[in-house]
Amino acid sequence: MTDGLLIALCMLLMVLGLAGCLLPVLPGPPLAYAGLLVLHLTTRVELSVSALVFGLVLVIAVQVADTVVPVAGTRHWGGTRWGVWGCVLGSAIGLVFFPPFGFVTGSFLGAVCGEWLGGRGGYSALKAGFGAFLGFLAGTVLKLAACGLFIFWAVRALVRG
Repeated sequence: MTDGLLIALCMLLMVLGLAGCLLPVLPGPPLAYAGLLVLHLTTRVELSVSALVFGLVLVIAVQVADTVVPVAGTRHWGGTRWGVWGCVLGSAIGLVFFPPFGFVTGSFLGAVCGEWLGGRGGYSALKAGFGAFLGFLAGTVLKLAACGLFIFWAVRALVRG
């Protein structure tokens, strides 16, 4: 493949990565990182091994955090074990049956329903659901930051290269 095609593929993966930060059906940071790897294959740009390893570690950390942060938000806002399990199950059900935004509403509704099933009242249940929603937003910000960093690295490497 020519460098031009590889650079175009890199940019496509970066754009899909950004979209994946907002659409849970697409794995945003892994796609943007794949764009960096494709860019590294060109003869025009060579990224350092330390940057590529750091990027991989960052992708893994962000993907784990994206799963854990909504649960932590539920707990922080007073959710019980019922709310945490509801958040996890609601996220999975929402993602499978109501893509692309079912993940968001599923985590909120799952936490609220879990709290209700656990015997907690309306305000406590809504508070836990709000924590799940804030956790989802925090995960989205982390994914956007990681993709933004990868895009910055790609653009900087192309300008310098």
